[in-house]
Amino acid sequence: MGVFERYLSLWVGLCILAGVTLGSLLPDGFALVAGLEFAHVNLVVALCIWVMIYPMMVQIDFSAIKDVGKKPRGLLLTLAVNWLIKPFTMAALGWLFFRVLFADWVDPQSAGEYIAGMILLGVAPCTAMVFVWSQLTRGDPNYTLVQVSVNDLIMVFAFAPIAAFLLGVSDITVPWDTLLWSVLLYVVLPLAAGIYTRRRLAQRGDGKQLQHFIQRIKPLSVAGLLATVVLLFGFQAPTILAQPQTIVLIAIPLLIQTYGIFAIAYTAARAMKLPHNIAAPACMIGTSNFFELAVAVAISLFGLHSGAALATVVGVLVEVPVMLSLVAIANRTRHWFAYN
Repeated sequence: MGVFERYLSLWVGLCILAGVTLGSLLPDGFALVAGLEFAHVNLVVALCIWVMIYPMMVQIDFSAIKDVGKKPRGLLLTLAVNWLIKPFTMAALGWLFFRVLFADWVDPQSAGEYIAGMILLGVAPCTAMVFVWSQLTRGDPNYTLVQVSVNDLIMVFAFAPIAAFLLGVSDITVPWDTLLWSVLLYVVLPLAAGIYTRRRLAQRGDGKQLQHFIQRIKPLSVAGLLATVVLLFGFQAPTILAQPQTIVLIAIPLLIQTYGIFAIAYTAARAMKLPHNIAAPACMIGTSNFFELAVAVAISLFGLHSGAALATVVGVLVEVPVMLSLVAIANRTRHWFAYN
């Protein structure tokens, strides 16, 4: 690992501070950047994520994807965690904390909106950032692509019914343009670029040019991640500084949910004797969230300044540091998965 990967937690921490500082000092500048969006997808953030994902897509060998079907257990684990466990544990934790434990500190209407935001996070499994977590845990890039693709397909059909059931409403409006454009920008386009690059380089020689190119562009992934962190925290700087106590209250059940889901998935992966390069990404997919979709739905249902929108934003704030800690845990416990 290079110096950036080795000290990634430190760089992310510095970028969080930089984002909050810049966002509070230059609110008009970040407001201008935040306004550059299409279908609730911020184009600048999309570009940063594209830069982050493209080097990983170049590593995907499509000739090996045909063999993924021979190892279905990792995919089954991801699907079970994402669609049979995670949405319901998130809803239960939201109710427990904001209807019971925090009931004296939060008014009932705000509590309901916070729970709604948490539910929207729980029903939206991660799409783009999974490729980062997979690379950091040395996951199988071909298998990760299949896991993400299958989850995206299921999300198109399952997101609205599950969210409507847990929110207790029947007229939930899912911004399908946000969902489809996000998948296009974060998965399809960088994947197509990666396939094209890999084929062109592979045609030129014995594979050395391809490996050399991959090594040269690897730092782009970290650069894209850090730029994304600065932007996200810059966008939310006023909220972070104005409502620190509320953010802490929302963050507590989100942290419990994240670490709890990872523990469930990781334990199941070990019991299933999955290889680490499949187990780690499978658990990361089940743990992280598709925050772009959750934020967009929260805004469309409850409003930009609602408690639901705030809860989804807090999900963004805690995700990167928490996921980095889970990456560290996965890497340090690699010896638990000594299976081929």
